Amino acid sequence: MGEGAHAGEVAHFGGPLREQRLLAQGRAVADLQAVRVLTLTGPDALSWLNSLTTQKIDTLRPGQSTETLVLSPTGHIEHWLRIHDDGERLWLLTDGDAAAALGFLESMKFMMRVELADVSADYQCLGFDAARLEAAPASAAVPGGLPAAIVWADPWPEIGEGSASYAALDLGMPVASPEHPGGEHAFRIAVCDRAALADWDPAAAGLEVVGRDAWEALRIEAWRPGLPEVDHKSLVGELDVLRTAVHLAKGCYRGQEAVARIHNLGQPPRRLVFLHLDGSAHALPAPDAEVRAEVRGAVRAVGRITSAALHHELGPIALALVKRSLPVDEQLLVEVDGGEVITAAPEPIVAAQRENRSGVPKINRDVDQRHR
Repeated sequence: MGEGAHAGEVAHFGGPLREQRLLAQGRAVADLQAVRVLTLTGPDALSWLNSLTTQKIDTLRPGQSTETLVLSPTGHIEHWLRIHDDGERLWLLTDGDAAAALGFLESMKFMMRVELADVSADYQCLGFDAARLEAAPASAAVPGGLPAAIVWADPWPEIGEGSASYAALDLGMPVASPEHPGGEHAFRIAVCDRAALADWDPAAAGLEVVGRDAWEALRIEAWRPGLPEVDHKSLVGELDVLRTAVHLAKGCYRGQEAVARIHNLGQPPRRLVFLHLDGSAHALPAPDAEVRAEVRGAVRAVGRITSAALHHELGPIALALVKRSLPVDEQLLVEVDGGEVITAAPEPIVAAQRENRSGVPKINRDVDQRHR
């Protein structure tokens, strides 16, 4: 069974590598039961959520999907919400503590004309990769007649209007690099009525239901950060989520000053990396396992593992957060179950150094130049 945010989900159904292949081929859907479902209705829904979170929500149109973050006053990530507008309501999906997210949003309603509800008891989430479906990946098509009320379309790895990449591959570019591994995937989450889902026969549709591990392996391969990458210190620039979850010119929201300060004046203290792990240990590092490197003549902790998987093509892989100052080509060491230490070859995701923006402290030069 899954752990942490994924508790209650089936890790796999006995064939994890086979399940990954099926999911990557568009021949399976992943059980994402731990994803909680909230709805937001009311005439002020778009403008109200826009004022509280990082993404520009007030221009969202029916049928569109996006994601947004709730930050602390100091800019640390508190809640991560996937959003879909069906024309009547906003659907909010979260891997995290739905009660905490709902509690925060309820506390901020004041006199606004909005209503929130947790409808997780009535809806279950299933994930699929639309990149291999016959229908265009950008469409809301679902595999095998899956009874979906809505389909959330992951914008990853596209760089949204008013957003910016922190990735070394496409730093400063207006569009995602064609070499970005996320471009090989089109992740979707179908929100299905549980009663209708009970009558759906995946085998008759030529599909299989696979475990969460398959979904996680493809997510890591795509350099796609998620809730496992978040801790109490996480800043948006460390994870390269500005490209999909933050609008840099939308105006004020809680934590906005911290985002702007790093973007315009500084550098995030940590950066996300992709790791190719030595497979000789036949084991994976646990979440939060120390990442070590030789620093000034001694082996020291330089970061932590956030997610790890045995990929059906790449072998053992992981995402990790490391100190920004760590050389990008430094060979790393990671402890796996049983105490054995293995080597890890890093591939940079977030750039170790961005252009200093001290000359433009109150504007985002990337966005300003791109949209003139």
